[in-house]
Amino acid sequence: MTDLAPNDSNAPPYSVSELAFALKRTLEDRYGFVRLRGELSKVTHHSNGHVYLTIKDDKAAIDGVVWKGNVRGLGVRPEHGLEVIVTGKITTYPAGSRYQIVIDSMEAAGVGALLAQLERLKAKLAAEGLFAPERKRPLPSMPAVVGVITSPTGAVIRDILHRIRDRWPCQVLVWPVVVQGDAAAAQVSAAVRGFNAIQPGGPVPRPDILIVARGGGSVEDLWAFNDEALARTVAESAIPLISAVGHETDTTLIDFVSDRRAPTPTAAAEMATPVLGELRALISDFDRRLSRCGARTIEERRTRLTSAARGLPRPNDLLALAQQRFDMASGRLDAALHRNTAVHAQDLLKVTARLTPDALRRQHAAKADRVADLGRRLNACGTRSVERVRDHARLPLLWTRLGSAAERRLTRAEDQLTNLDKLRLSLNPRRPLELGFALVRKADGTIIRSAGALALGDHVALQFADGEREAVIGNEAPPSASTPSASTPPRPSPPRPKPAPSSTEQGDLF
Repeated sequence: MTDLAPNDSNAPPYSVSELAFALKRTLEDRYGFVRLRGELSKVTHHSNGHVYLTIKDDKAAIDGVVWKGNVRGLGVRPEHGLEVIVTGKITTYPAGSRYQIVIDSMEAAGVGALLAQLERLKAKLAAEGLFAPERKRPLPSMPAVVGVITSPTGAVIRDILHRIRDRWPCQVLVWPVVVQGDAAAAQVSAAVRGFNAIQPGGPVPRPDILIVARGGGSVEDLWAFNDEALARTVAESAIPLISAVGHETDTTLIDFVSDRRAPTPTAAAEMATPVLGELRALISDFDRRLSRCGARTIEERRTRLTSAARGLPRPNDLLALAQQRFDMASGRLDAALHRNTAVHAQDLLKVTARLTPDALRRQHAAKADRVADLGRRLNACGTRSVERVRDHARLPLLWTRLGSAAERRLTRAEDQLTNLDKLRLSLNPRRPLELGFALVRKADGTIIRSAGALALGDHVALQFADGEREAVIGNEAPPSASTPSASTPPRPSPPRPKPAPSSTEQGDLF
C-alpha cells in the first residue's frame, strides 16, 4: 500500500474491495497468532459443519468462527456461557466490514459469569423445593380458555393460534408483553399474576391453562426468563403453566419451575389442547368396543344359562309327586275330620254322663257340713279364748283380730260355696231342656245318645222342660209333621251323610 499525502488531490482512490482486502491482510499479518480468553455467546452450529460464535467479556465482544475441519480438534464443545481460551488469527469479513477471529483450538477456562450466576440461582430455588416434581400440577385435558403470554407481533403467537385452531375449538386470551430486554421479566410476571387474578364467572373468562412463549435466541436474548422474581411468580401460579421459551436446546429458569416445558411454542399448543378429531374417533371406538363387549357378555350369559337349564328337571316332573300326595291327603282329610269330630263327641258324652246333680248335691252338702263344723269350732274356740283372756288387758285387741280372721274365713267359705252352686247350675241336665232341647229315653228309661241305638217301631219318651211325650220311631215323619202344632215341637230330621269328595276337589273341612 502506498502512503498518500494528505493534501495530494491527485492520489488514486481505493475501491471498497481494495481497502477491505488491504485491511484484511494487515490484520492477518499483524495478528496472525492470537490467544484470547472470554465467555462464549451466540453459539450456532451451522448445518454445513461450521460453528459461529461470539467471545465477550464485561466491556467488549468479538465474533468468531470455527471451520468444519477444526471442529473435531477442539478441546471442548462450544456452548453458551462457557468461558474458554481460544487460539487463532484475526481476520476480517470483507462483505460486512467486520473483523473476527478464526479459531484453531479451544480449551475450557471455567464457567462464564452469566452461567455461574444462573447455576447459583438454580441451586437456591432447588433447595427451596420449587423444582420438586410433586409441586407440578397436571394439565387440564380439555381446556375451554387458553391464556398466552408472548409478543403480539412475532411469529410465535401466529403459530400458537394456528395450531390451536386446527386441533381444538376453544377461546384464546393473549396478554401482550415484550420478551427481550430489561422490562421483559417484569411484564411477564405481571401477566401471570393478572391471569391468576381473574375471578371465575366474571366478564373475562379465567384461563384453564397458561403458555409463556418466545422464539429462540442467545443467552443474552433469553436472560430475562432467568429472573428470580419471574421464576417465583411462575411457581406461585394457581393456573397450570407451560414454558415454551426458545428452541429445544435452550433452557431457562422458568422451565424448571413451570408445570410443563415445551421444546417449541408449537409443541406448547399441542400440549395444552387435545385433537378434537382424535377424541371423536376415540369415543366412537369406545362405543363400538362397549357394544361388542356387552353383546359378548350377554351371549356368554345366555349360553351358560341354556347349558345350566339342560341339567334341570322340568317343573311338571318336580311337582307331579307333590301334587299326587296333596290330592291323596285332601281326599282323606274330610273323612278324618268327621271321624275326629265323632270321637270327641263320644268322649264328651262320657264325661257329661258322670256330671249328675246328685254328685253336685253331695259335694254341696259336704262343703256345707264342713262350713257348719268350722263355724261351731270357731265359736267354741272363741268362747274358750274369751274365758281365758277375759281379765287380760289386751282382751279388746285380741277379740277384734279374732273377729276379723273369722270374718275373712267365712267370706272365703261363702265364695267357694257360691262357685260350687254356679257349677251345679251349669251342669244341671235340665238346663238344656229349658233352652228348647229334649231328652230321649227308651221304655226302660235308658238315655239314647245315638240314632243307631233305635230301631223301627221302638217306643221312646221325649222329656221336655214342661213335661214328657211318647213317640214311635219310623222311616218318615207323619203327614201332620209338616204342620206342627203349637204344643208339640218339631222333630229334628236325622243328618244325611255327605258325599265323598272327588279326587280333584279338596271339599269342605267341616
